[in-house]
Amino acid sequence: MGKKYFERLKKLEPKQIQSTIMAAFTVISISIMLIVGIVLYIRFFNFSRDETIQSTRKLMEQAGENMEDYLVSMRQISDAAYYNVIKESDFSNQEQDIQKRMNLLYEANKDNLRSIAIYNNYGSLMAAEPIASQKEDPDVTRQDWFVRAMDEMENMHFSTPHIQNLFDDGTFRYYWVISLSRVIDITEGGDSRLGVLLVDMDYSSISRMMNQINTSQNGQYYYLCDSTGEIIYHPRQIQISDGISGENSKVAAQYKEGVYDERFEGERRKVVVNTISYTGWKLVGVIPYSSFTHGMINIRYFIIIVMLLTAMMLVVINRIVSVRISTPILKLNNSVMDYEAGEKPEIYIGGPQEIRHLGYSIQRSYEKIEVLMKKIVLEQNERRRSELDALQSQINPHFLYNALESITWMIEGGRNDDATFMISQLAKLFRISLSKGRTVISVRDELQHAQSYMNMQKVRYKNSFSVEFDVDESLEQYCIVKLVLQPILENAINYGVGSMDDCGEIKVAGFLRDGNLILSVSDNGIGMSEEEVRLVLTDSNRIHKQGSGVGLVNVNNRIQLLFGKEYGLFVESEPDEGTTVSICIPAIPFTEKNRKILEQGYRFSREEMEEMIAVGDVEEDEKQ
Repeated sequence: MGKKYFERLKKLEPKQIQSTIMAAFTVISISIMLIVGIVLYIRFFNFSRDETIQSTRKLMEQAGENMEDYLVSMRQISDAAYYNVIKESDFSNQEQDIQKRMNLLYEANKDNLRSIAIYNNYGSLMAAEPIASQKEDPDVTRQDWFVRAMDEMENMHFSTPHIQNLFDDGTFRYYWVISLSRVIDITEGGDSRLGVLLVDMDYSSISRMMNQINTSQNGQYYYLCDSTGEIIYHPRQIQISDGISGENSKVAAQYKEGVYDERFEGERRKVVVNTISYTGWKLVGVIPYSSFTHGMINIRYFIIIVMLLTAMMLVVINRIVSVRISTPILKLNNSVMDYEAGEKPEIYIGGPQEIRHLGYSIQRSYEKIEVLMKKIVLEQNERRRSELDALQSQINPHFLYNALESITWMIEGGRNDDATFMISQLAKLFRISLSKGRTVISVRDELQHAQSYMNMQKVRYKNSFSVEFDVDESLEQYCIVKLVLQPILENAINYGVGSMDDCGEIKVAGFLRDGNLILSVSDNGIGMSEEEVRLVLTDSNRIHKQGSGVGLVNVNNRIQLLFGKEYGLFVESEPDEGTTVSICIPAIPFTEKNRKILEQGYRFSREEMEEMIAVGDVEEDEKQ
């Protein structure tokens, strides 16, 4: 039976070493891969950021050069108008010639010009091209371009974009322009006086140049401001003028050429500044940090794919390496576990030298352990059999002594029928007591033995007490140690109801509980104190009032020798209330095979007993 249950044990497949090795290699590999991936990503990010900044600077340099070329051409127009038209002419007698030459200059550059005008120091219009009528009272002397020119006569001045409001062209159309103004000397009637030359450049040319570089879709943009931070061009100029959006142009105007980090409206960004010659204007490129990451999306995906492919390769490689390392250890472990499960396999000896040496050592150890275990089992069985025989021998003489004493007493009293009955009961009792030398019997035989014993005692005590057996017939086919009820019944008579007159009651009951067989003997005798209950199963040297002196300690020891320390007797008692002694043993069906296994010293596990009970129930149902 024991071998059958060992064979049913599932073999544990020990993968801990292989898993540990694989996990360690995988963790190390993935850690290195993550570090390399992060470093590569940072390097790519920094490289991409630097490339973006460099490309932005190059684009801004090109745009700045184009804008400078445009502004230089405006300066050249202004110089041509001043030196070739105004400086060499007298407005008093050459007005038509001046107008003609201004017309030629305008026609040659009209794609970039809106108008050329000459004003004296009082703000009076001296000449203009194209020919147009001046609006009434434009108050020229108070306009910014006029004031700046008169204040700083040695410089040319570029204004911020504004709507031209000096002339009526008959179409009622108004244009955005940037005004270039400078102080000039006007000759009139041989006299020289100061005046202002105004060249209005078409703002659409600058807007067109800025639009050409503002094509990025990742949040990057460029704008143009003057030296005070006034915006000349901005892709969100309307939103800024309406207060919907903002720009950090005042700060940018203070920057020198270069690259700067700044945070504006909660957004971190790079600012590239380039100065436009002659004007003090600043061309500013704004690169949000989000545009750097936007440009890294493809690289990020590429790195992730490379890392995933590398991880898959590493898992396969780690698997191969871990299997190569752990296979000899697993084989050795499996052979050891097979040996522990009751099989007799050869201990695996293979693999590296260390594993082979370990296999040899384990094999030699198991051989020695097996020899020692056989020797110990034999010694334990002999010792247990000797102990059971010695305990049994303590009980049998006591039975015979009491029975013969009662029979002698009956014969002397002339109670021949009672003596005959006693002798027949004694024969049954000793038939079961001997049991062909067996230690384990069925519950049925043990109950028969107890009934025979109680029949003899009732005769002896002249039926001064009553006995009731309440044990279900289904319990009679379980195993029990023989002669365990009789000593308990003897104690119930001697210490419980023996001294009572016609009111003593003894009850024997049996039932199953949690896979255990419980047989209890209850009496309504004088009972015991708590101290006596504690000592009744532990102190075998106590002086007993009556009986053999063997008592319950003997029964408890016999049960525990056969079934284990978790089984035995349990005593409950109250003074003047009575005593209940319960026998708790495992519920093992009585078969010849189970009897032999128990008497050989094998103890069934809980799972084995549950299966045997289930098999017994099925067989009983089939019989019915």
